[in-house]
Amino acid sequence: MLFRLGGRWLRPLSVLQLGTRDPPLVPASAGGIKHSAPPVWAVASVSAVDSGGPGSWYEALATSAPVQGTEEVLLGMHSATGLPWWACIGLTTVALRGAVTLPLAAYQHYILAKVENLQPEIKSIARHLNQEVAVRANQLRWSKRVARLTYLKNMRRLVSELYVRDNCHPFKATVLVWIQFPMWIFMSVALRNFSTGATHSEGFSVQEQLATDGILWFPDLTALDSTWILPISVGIINLLIVEIFALQKIGTSRFQTYVMYFVRAVSLLMIPVAATVPSSIVLYWLCSSLMGLSQNLLLRSPRFRRLCRIPLTKSDSDSPYKDLFAAFYAKFISRK
Repeated sequence: MLFRLGGRWLRPLSVLQLGTRDPPLVPASAGGIKHSAPPVWAVASVSAVDSGGPGSWYEALATSAPVQGTEEVLLGMHSATGLPWWACIGLTTVALRGAVTLPLAAYQHYILAKVENLQPEIKSIARHLNQEVAVRANQLRWSKRVARLTYLKNMRRLVSELYVRDNCHPFKATVLVWIQFPMWIFMSVALRNFSTGATHSEGFSVQEQLATDGILWFPDLTALDSTWILPISVGIINLLIVEIFALQKIGTSRFQTYVMYFVRAVSLLMIPVAATVPSSIVLYWLCSSLMGLSQNLLLRSPRFRRLCRIPLTKSDSDSPYKDLFAAFYAKFISRK
Protein backbone atom coordinates (compact mmCIF):
# COMPACT_ATOMS: atom_id res chain seq x y z
CA MET A 1 0.00 0.00 0.00
CA LEU A 2 1.40 3.34 -1.07
CA PHE A 3 0.13 6.88 -0.60
CA ARG A 4 1.19 10.25 -1.88
CA LEU A 5 2.83 12.94 0.33
CA GLY A 6 4.26 16.20 -1.07
CA GLY A 7 4.74 14.78 -4.57
CA ARG A 8 6.43 11.56 -3.29
CA TRP A 9 5.01 8.03 -3.04
CA LEU A 10 5.78 6.62 0.39
CA ARG A 11 5.90 2.97 1.32
CA PRO A 12 3.89 1.95 4.39
CA LEU A 13 6.90 1.22 6.57
CA SER A 14 8.65 4.45 5.53
CA VAL A 15 5.88 6.50 7.09
CA LEU A 16 6.20 5.02 10.55
CA GLN A 17 9.10 5.55 12.84
CA LEU A 18 8.67 2.44 14.93
CA GLY A 19 9.56 2.47 18.57
CA THR A 20 8.14 3.40 21.94
CA ARG A 21 9.13 6.55 22.14
CA ASP A 22 4.15 21.43 21.59
CA PRO A 23 -4.02 54.37 37.56
CA PRO A 24 -0.64 54.13 37.77
CA LEU A 25 1.61 55.82 40.07
CA VAL A 26 3.01 58.54 37.86
CA PRO A 27 6.76 58.57 38.56
CA ALA A 28 7.79 61.30 40.94
CA SER A 29 10.32 63.77 39.64
CA ALA A 30 11.95 67.03 40.59
CA GLY A 31 9.20 68.83 38.74
CA GLY A 32 6.60 67.68 41.20
CA ILE A 33 4.42 65.52 38.95
CA LYS A 34 1.07 64.75 40.48
CA HIS A 35 0.13 61.44 42.01
CA SER A 36 -3.41 60.30 41.26
CA ALA A 37 -5.57 57.95 43.25
CA PRO A 38 -6.29 55.37 40.58
CA PRO A 39 -9.08 52.80 40.57
CA VAL A 40 -8.16 49.15 40.39
CA TRP A 41 -8.87 48.11 36.83
CA ALA A 42 -10.36 44.76 36.17
CA VAL A 43 -7.84 43.79 33.53
CA ALA A 44 -4.12 43.40 33.77
CA SER A 45 -3.32 45.28 30.61
CA VAL A 46 -2.90 48.92 31.46
CA SER A 47 -4.34 48.82 34.95
CA ALA A 48 -2.93 51.24 37.44
CA VAL A 49 -2.71 49.35 40.66
CA ASP A 50 -1.08 50.81 43.74
CA SER A 51 1.59 48.16 44.12
CA GLY A 52 3.72 49.90 46.63
CA GLY A 53 5.89 52.75 45.56
CA PRO A 54 8.50 53.84 43.10
CA GLY A 55 9.62 50.30 42.29
CA SER A 56 6.19 49.14 41.09
CA TRP A 57 5.81 47.21 37.85
CA TYR A 58 3.40 49.79 36.48
CA GLU A 59 5.84 52.64 37.04
CA ALA A 60 8.47 50.63 35.17
CA LEU A 61 6.00 50.20 32.31
CA ALA A 62 4.90 53.86 32.33
CA THR A 63 8.51 55.06 32.05
CA SER A 64 9.68 52.36 29.65
CA ALA A 65 11.22 53.17 26.27
CA PRO A 66 8.25 51.83 24.22
CA VAL A 67 5.79 54.04 26.13
CA GLN A 68 8.06 57.08 25.81
CA GLY A 69 8.39 56.36 22.10
CA THR A 70 4.60 56.19 21.82
CA GLU A 71 4.33 59.54 23.60
CA GLU A 72 6.73 61.04 21.06
CA VAL A 73 4.63 59.66 18.21
CA LEU A 74 1.51 61.27 19.66
CA LEU A 75 3.28 64.57 20.27
CA GLY A 76 4.77 64.51 16.79
CA MET A 77 1.37 63.86 15.21
CA HIS A 78 -0.18 66.67 17.26
CA SER A 79 2.60 69.09 16.34
CA ALA A 80 2.62 68.16 12.63
CA THR A 81 -1.14 68.33 12.09
CA GLY A 82 -2.17 71.06 14.55
CA LEU A 83 -5.37 69.13 15.20
CA PRO A 84 -7.13 69.13 18.57
CA TRP A 85 -6.22 66.17 20.72
CA TRP A 86 -9.45 64.25 20.14
CA ALA A 87 -8.78 64.28 16.38
CA CYS A 88 -5.08 63.60 16.87
CA ILE A 89 -5.83 60.49 18.92
CA GLY A 90 -8.22 59.23 16.25
CA LEU A 91 -5.82 59.98 13.39
CA THR A 92 -2.88 58.33 15.15
CA THR A 93 -5.00 55.23 15.81
CA VAL A 94 -6.07 55.01 12.16
CA ALA A 95 -2.49 55.50 10.98
CA LEU A 96 -1.04 52.84 13.28
CA ARG A 97 -3.77 50.31 12.59
CA GLY A 98 -3.56 50.92 8.85
CA ALA A 99 0.22 50.80 8.63
CA VAL A 100 0.91 48.03 11.15
CA THR A 101 -2.01 45.79 12.01
CA LEU A 102 -3.79 45.70 8.63
CA PRO A 103 -0.79 44.18 6.78
CA LEU A 104 -0.29 41.74 9.66
CA ALA A 105 -3.97 40.79 9.57
CA ALA A 106 -3.73 40.19 5.82
CA TYR A 107 -0.69 37.98 6.46
CA GLN A 108 -2.64 36.12 9.14
CA HIS A 109 -5.44 35.39 6.67
CA TYR A 110 -2.84 34.32 4.09
CA ILE A 111 -1.38 31.73 6.49
CA LEU A 112 -4.79 30.51 7.64
CA ALA A 113 -5.97 30.11 4.04
CA LYS A 114 -2.94 27.96 3.21
CA VAL A 115 -3.53 25.87 6.33
CA GLU A 116 -7.18 25.42 5.37
CA ASN A 117 -6.20 24.28 1.89
CA LEU A 118 -3.95 21.61 3.44
CA GLN A 119 -6.80 19.99 5.36
CA PRO A 120 -7.85 17.50 2.63
CA GLU A 121 -4.25 16.29 2.32
CA ILE A 122 -3.92 16.07 6.11
CA LYS A 123 -7.12 14.02 6.34
CA SER A 124 -5.86 11.65 3.63
CA ILE A 125 -2.55 11.18 5.46
CA ALA A 126 -4.39 10.57 8.73
CA ARG A 127 -6.56 7.91 7.14
CA HIS A 128 -3.63 6.02 5.59
CA LEU A 129 -1.50 6.39 8.70
CA ASN A 130 -4.28 5.05 10.88
CA GLN A 131 -4.50 1.96 8.68
CA GLU A 132 -0.75 1.42 8.83
CA VAL A 133 -0.65 1.76 12.60
CA ALA A 134 -3.50 -0.75 12.91
CA VAL A 135 -1.60 -3.25 10.78
CA ARG A 136 1.65 -2.81 12.68
CA ALA A 137 -0.12 -2.91 16.03
CA ASN A 138 -1.66 -6.24 15.07
CA GLN A 139 1.67 -7.62 13.85
CA LEU A 140 3.69 -6.50 16.89
CA ARG A 141 0.86 -6.93 19.42
CA TRP A 142 0.96 -3.32 20.58
CA SER A 143 -1.37 -2.14 23.27
CA LYS A 144 -3.94 0.51 22.39
CA ARG A 145 -1.86 3.10 24.24
CA VAL A 146 1.32 2.32 22.28
CA ALA A 147 -0.59 2.32 19.00
CA ARG A 148 -2.18 5.67 19.82
CA LEU A 149 1.13 7.27 20.81
CA THR A 150 2.80 5.95 17.65
CA TYR A 151 0.00 7.36 15.51
CA LEU A 152 0.14 10.79 17.18
CA LYS A 153 3.93 10.97 16.98
CA ASN A 154 4.05 10.18 13.28
CA MET A 155 1.02 12.34 12.50
CA ARG A 156 2.65 15.37 14.11
CA ARG A 157 5.81 14.72 12.11
CA LEU A 158 4.00 14.40 8.79
CA VAL A 159 1.81 17.48 9.37
CA SER A 160 4.88 19.47 10.38
CA GLU A 161 6.54 18.44 7.12
CA LEU A 162 3.52 19.76 5.23
CA TYR A 163 3.70 23.10 7.05
CA VAL A 164 7.39 23.37 6.25
CA ARG A 165 6.79 22.44 2.63
CA ASP A 166 4.12 25.15 2.18
CA ASN A 167 5.74 27.61 4.64
CA CYS A 168 2.51 28.07 6.58
CA HIS A 169 2.99 27.00 10.17
CA PRO A 170 -0.13 28.14 12.11
CA PHE A 171 2.04 29.84 14.73
CA LYS A 172 2.88 32.48 12.12
CA ALA A 173 -0.78 33.51 12.21
CA THR A 174 -0.33 34.68 15.81
CA VAL A 175 2.15 37.43 14.91
CA LEU A 176 -0.75 39.92 14.77
CA VAL A 177 -1.53 39.34 18.46
CA TRP A 178 2.12 39.72 19.51
CA ILE A 179 2.29 43.13 17.81
CA GLN A 180 -1.23 44.51 18.26
CA PHE A 181 -1.65 43.81 21.98
CA PRO A 182 1.62 45.48 23.11
CA MET A 183 0.83 48.45 20.84
CA TRP A 184 -2.57 48.74 22.53
CA ILE A 185 -0.90 48.66 25.94
CA PHE A 186 1.72 51.28 25.07
CA MET A 187 -0.82 53.68 23.58
CA SER A 188 -3.13 53.33 26.57
CA VAL A 189 -0.34 53.91 29.10
CA ALA A 190 1.05 56.87 27.11
CA LEU A 191 -2.38 58.53 27.05
CA ARG A 192 -2.78 57.95 30.77
CA ASN A 193 0.59 59.54 31.41
CA PHE A 194 -0.60 62.58 29.46
CA SER A 195 -3.95 62.67 31.24
CA THR A 196 -2.43 62.55 34.71
CA GLY A 197 -0.10 65.49 34.21
CA ALA A 198 3.06 64.55 32.30
CA THR A 199 5.10 67.69 31.56
CA HIS A 200 7.64 67.75 28.74
CA SER A 201 10.80 69.70 28.18
CA GLU A 202 9.09 72.09 25.79
CA GLY A 203 7.48 73.62 28.84
CA PHE A 204 3.84 72.96 28.11
CA SER A 205 1.49 70.62 29.89
CA VAL A 206 -0.22 68.03 27.71
CA GLN A 207 -2.70 67.51 30.51
CA GLU A 208 -3.89 71.12 30.21
CA GLN A 209 -4.36 70.72 26.45
CA LEU A 210 -6.27 67.46 26.85
CA ALA A 211 -8.55 69.17 29.39
CA THR A 212 -9.86 71.52 26.67
CA ASP A 213 -9.35 69.49 23.48
CA GLY A 214 -12.32 67.15 23.72
CA ILE A 215 -15.52 67.27 21.70
CA LEU A 216 -19.27 66.76 22.08
CA TRP A 217 -20.19 65.33 25.50
CA PHE A 218 -16.55 64.76 26.53
CA PRO A 219 -14.85 68.18 26.24
CA ASP A 220 -12.33 67.24 28.94
CA LEU A 221 -10.25 64.25 27.80
CA THR A 222 -8.62 63.92 31.23
CA ALA A 223 -11.98 63.29 32.94
CA LEU A 224 -14.14 60.18 33.05
CA ASP A 225 -17.10 59.91 30.69
CA SER A 226 -19.93 60.34 33.17
CA THR A 227 -22.52 59.56 30.47
CA TRP A 228 -20.99 56.11 29.84
CA ILE A 229 -21.56 56.61 26.12
CA LEU A 230 -17.92 55.94 25.21
CA PRO A 231 -17.53 52.88 27.48
CA ILE A 232 -20.78 51.31 26.27
CA SER A 233 -19.81 52.01 22.65
CA VAL A 234 -16.49 50.24 23.20
CA GLY A 235 -18.27 47.19 24.61
CA ILE A 236 -20.81 47.06 21.78
CA ILE A 237 -18.20 47.33 19.02
CA ASN A 238 -16.05 44.64 20.64
CA LEU A 239 -19.06 42.35 20.98
CA LEU A 240 -19.92 42.95 17.34
CA ILE A 241 -16.39 41.96 16.30
CA VAL A 242 -16.68 38.77 18.37
CA GLU A 243 -20.06 37.87 16.88
CA ILE A 244 -18.86 38.47 13.32
CA PHE A 245 -15.94 36.15 13.99
CA ALA A 246 -18.23 33.55 15.56
CA LEU A 247 -20.61 33.60 12.58
CA GLN A 248 -17.84 32.63 10.17
CA LYS A 249 -16.82 29.58 12.25
CA ILE A 250 -18.59 26.40 11.19
CA GLY A 251 -18.52 23.31 13.35
CA THR A 252 -16.65 24.81 16.28
CA SER A 253 -15.36 22.52 18.99
CA ARG A 254 -16.47 22.68 22.60
CA PHE A 255 -13.20 24.36 23.56
CA GLN A 256 -13.68 27.03 20.87
CA THR A 257 -17.20 27.61 22.13
CA TYR A 258 -15.89 28.20 25.66
CA VAL A 259 -13.27 30.58 24.29
CA MET A 260 -15.96 32.57 22.49
CA TYR A 261 -17.99 32.86 25.70
CA PHE A 262 -14.89 34.03 27.53
CA VAL A 263 -14.14 36.71 24.91
CA ARG A 264 -17.75 37.89 25.07
CA ALA A 265 -17.44 38.21 28.84
CA VAL A 266 -14.22 40.22 28.48
CA SER A 267 -15.94 42.54 25.98
CA LEU A 268 -18.72 43.21 28.49
CA LEU A 269 -16.21 43.62 31.30
CA MET A 270 -14.48 46.35 29.30
CA ILE A 271 -17.54 48.59 29.79
CA PRO A 272 -17.11 49.19 33.56
CA VAL A 273 -13.33 49.22 33.10
CA ALA A 274 -13.60 51.94 30.45
CA ALA A 275 -15.82 53.95 32.80
CA THR A 276 -12.94 54.25 35.30
CA VAL A 277 -10.25 55.70 33.01
CA PRO A 278 -9.80 59.12 31.34
CA SER A 279 -11.82 59.78 28.22
CA SER A 280 -8.64 60.07 26.15
CA ILE A 281 -7.96 56.36 26.70
CA VAL A 282 -11.55 55.31 26.06
CA LEU A 283 -11.56 57.38 22.85
CA TYR A 284 -8.46 55.49 21.72
CA TRP A 285 -10.09 52.16 22.60
CA LEU A 286 -13.19 53.11 20.64
CA CYS A 287 -11.20 54.22 17.58
CA SER A 288 -9.10 51.05 17.75
CA SER A 289 -12.20 48.85 17.98
CA LEU A 290 -13.84 50.64 15.05
CA MET A 291 -10.68 50.09 13.00
CA GLY A 292 -10.68 46.44 14.06
CA LEU A 293 -14.29 46.06 12.89
CA SER A 294 -13.51 47.77 9.57
CA GLN A 295 -10.42 45.63 9.14
CA ASN A 296 -12.42 42.47 9.78
CA LEU A 297 -15.01 43.43 7.17
CA LEU A 298 -12.40 44.54 4.63
CA LEU A 299 -10.59 41.21 4.83
CA ARG A 300 -13.82 39.49 3.80
CA SER A 301 -13.84 41.29 0.45
CA PRO A 302 -12.89 38.90 -2.39
CA ARG A 303 -11.29 41.78 -4.30
CA PHE A 304 -9.16 42.85 -1.33
CA ARG A 305 -8.15 39.24 -0.64
CA ARG A 306 -7.00 38.88 -4.24
CA LEU A 307 -5.08 42.14 -3.92
CA CYS A 308 -3.31 40.70 -0.86
CA ARG A 309 -2.73 37.40 -2.72
CA ILE A 310 -4.61 35.42 -0.12
CA PRO A 311 -5.26 31.93 -1.58
CA LEU A 312 -8.81 30.93 -2.40
CA THR A 313 -10.32 28.41 -0.01
CA LYS A 314 -13.37 26.19 -0.03
CA SER A 315 -15.04 28.39 2.60
CA ASP A 316 -14.66 31.61 0.58
CA SER A 317 -17.85 33.25 -0.65
CA ASP A 318 -18.54 35.46 -3.65
CA SER A 319 -21.02 37.47 -1.56
CA PRO A 320 -19.50 37.54 1.96
CA TYR A 321 -21.39 40.58 3.19
CA LYS A 322 -24.75 39.24 2.09
CA ASP A 323 -23.97 35.91 3.72
CA LEU A 324 -22.86 37.63 6.90
CA PHE A 325 -26.04 39.68 7.11
CA ALA A 326 -28.15 36.57 6.48
CA ALA A 327 -26.33 34.64 9.23
CA PHE A 328 -26.63 37.58 11.63
CA TYR A 329 -30.34 37.96 10.86
CA ALA A 330 -30.99 34.24 11.33
CA LYS A 331 -29.10 34.10 14.64
CA PHE A 332 -30.26 37.27 16.37
CA ILE A 333 -33.42 38.54 14.69
CA SER A 334 -35.53 35.83 13.04
CA ARG A 335 -35.07 33.11 15.66
CA LYS A 336 -38.20 32.38 17.67
